[in-house]
Amino acid sequence: MKHFFNLIRYKNLLMIALMQYLIKYALLEPFGVASALNAFSFSLLTIATICIAAAGNVINDIYDVETDFVNKPDKIIIDKHITEKTAYNMFIALNAIGVSAGFYVSLQVNRSSFFALFVIISALLYIYATYLKRSLLIGNIVISVLVSLSIIIVGIFDLIPAITTQNRSTQFVFFKILMDYTYFAFIINLIREIAKDIEDINGDYKSGMNTLPIAIGRNRAHKILFGLSIIPLFTTIYYITNTLYKNEIAVIYFLIFIVAPLFYLCIKIYTAKTTLDYKHISNILKLVMLFGMLSLLLYKYILL
Repeated sequence: MKHFFNLIRYKNLLMIALMQYLIKYALLEPFGVASALNAFSFSLLTIATICIAAAGNVINDIYDVETDFVNKPDKIIIDKHITEKTAYNMFIALNAIGVSAGFYVSLQVNRSSFFALFVIISALLYIYATYLKRSLLIGNIVISVLVSLSIIIVGIFDLIPAITTQNRSTQFVFFKILMDYTYFAFIINLIREIAKDIEDINGDYKSGMNTLPIAIGRNRAHKILFGLSIIPLFTTIYYITNTLYKNEIAVIYFLIFIVAPLFYLCIKIYTAKTTLDYKHISNILKLVMLFGMLSLLLYKYILL
């Protein structure tokens, strides 16, 4: 059971679930925002999201065995603790559960066409693991889009179907907040993907991948990584000065828990040289994502 949870990256899945529940119960419900999903349907939306994400993690590990032998020999699960056949069965089962739950939720909001979103995400995760991951930047961008979709999907299923002529402006205000978090999640994950590519350059090279550091060299990739790291820092400062400046609690929180780690991140990227440095950078980015998610708890004070 321990190896199963490690294979599906249960910590990442818990972060996705936490994010979605914070959106629903810390951002939307305190303001009485019209929503299309009741508690049960919303739970199914979360189950659909994390099951499809878990399936993506499984198929990714199946196709990563060769590179993991070089990059993470102590963390290999496929063929060491779980057979490849069992892993494939898990991949199929998790996708079946996720897509089925997504289909039910789509029917509940009277938007059967929304069901296609779950099928597309599932298919893209498979294509990413089998093909796109080896492509220059495309794989990084696709996986970052899919990660950020776990945020905006709440707006798609809970806000959009509940829009009326009377509440349209309110719904769009909250949808825009979700879009801001979606953009933030995208850029943070893109930075993390490139940092991981630099960290895993040796194993990726032996497996014939064409990641950014392999294609243009580690030093150039490092410079691009540093350039990208400046974007969330300055956009967060802009967000504070233009949106949060009237709320002292929110400003202090964002300065301490978002801006300070992002500033530290820029310094660490600028000085990074070893594999351990890039691993540390990846962990910082996870922490920034967590603090970003928890900031949703502040909106009942911000939107007064």
